Amino acid sequence: MMPLDILNSTAATSDSAITIAAPKFDRGAIRIRGTAPYMQHKFSKKALDILEEKHRMGARSKKGAKRDARDFEADWKAAAHVATDGWYGIPAPGFRAALIDACRMSGFQMTRAKMSIFVEADGYDAEDGTPLLRIEGAPDEDHKIIPVRNDSGVVDLRCRPIWSKWECVVNLRWDGDQFSAGDVVNLLARAGIQVGIGEGRPFSKNSNGIGFGTWELAS
Repeated sequence: MMPLDILNSTAATSDSAITIAAPKFDRGAIRIRGTAPYMQHKFSKKALDILEEKHRMGARSKKGAKRDARDFEADWKAAAHVATDGWYGIPAPGFRAALIDACRMSGFQMTRAKMSIFVEADGYDAEDGTPLLRIEGAPDEDHKIIPVRNDSGVVDLRCRPIWSKWECVVNLRWDGDQFSAGDVVNLLARAGIQVGIGEGRPFSKNSNGIGFGTWELAS
């Protein structure tokens, strides 16, 4: 079979009709301000190492397993996303997911939104490489221990970093043939009110949320 050579093909004549438009992407940076506390829960490296060890041990993993004493201070640190430069960050994919989820309230197809809007990172997590947006503001010094219910129904305790006051600049890139700049601004505003980000957000996949992780446009 002869290789396909579009430039030299006799089928690609100068009067061929072009029906696919060239990609036209726009960019913008929008500052948001938290209207409720933001609580973060990173899957810690320690938990990942324990899970890997259990998988490697196979059927022997539960036999004689020892439960270590909880170090809530260590849990707090392990649950925070820290960039390679040392600053705290919010996962950029979380904002993108919120924008796509908000499309269901505006009649825009979510499958098209997946290919049309993106969030560009400020940096990356020092441990797992998660793309991050820099969060402005310090986490609360009071490390609160809160009760949660696991999937099994058992009540457990968690210690997670919480930002009572926070701001962030969301760096966006979108398909200009699908969204206008005004569409993107309104979509981000809707996501802040109706979806949220982090633990306890209104549109949590596992619960009705506790009203955390909402925001408003600051610029």
